[in-house]
Amino acid sequence: MSLGISLQWQLPSVIRSTRTSAAQLRTTDVFLSLPTVHSGRALQYSTIPSSSIATGKRDGRLRSIRCLSALDPNLKSTLDKVVTSQKIVLFMKGTKEFPQCGFSNTVVQILKALNAPFETLNILENEALRQGLKEYSSWPTFPQLYIDGEFFGGCDIVVEAYKSGELQELLERTLCS
Repeated sequence: MSLGISLQWQLPSVIRSTRTSAAQLRTTDVFLSLPTVHSGRALQYSTIPSSSIATGKRDGRLRSIRCLSALDPNLKSTLDKVVTSQKIVLFMKGTKEFPQCGFSNTVVQILKALNAPFETLNILENEALRQGLKEYSSWPTFPQLYIDGEFFGGCDIVVEAYKSGELQELLERTLCS
């Protein structure tokens, strides 16, 4: 499960809280693995109810916030169908004819340079889609490239794979099969 809030970048990596009840003193450790280029996971937590996580305030006291999943079963099913409907699918800000983000434009230009036939979906048109995709792929940013039904990566990964020739080889294998 991932958390799609803007505060996630400001949270410390480990928060330790002490809670006192009438009967006992208990310590709860919360381990946060923030989204990075490599992990793609937004949060891991323990001994906290699945509907909330603990976050720190500036004064050192903890508060709990609600955490709702953006990926309902219907949206997951729809995304499964979309990413497998074409060999190459790019979820991006804008369209391939009019990218509305420099990162999205970069990936579009790479795919065009490789003469790859691809479909795009504008995530700016649907907030539920945008939030659900973050959880679906375990990737917090856009664009998101899917090749042959599998999440490939975001802009930085596409650029590196393009520079190394790996992307061209993968696309040739995918499009020939």
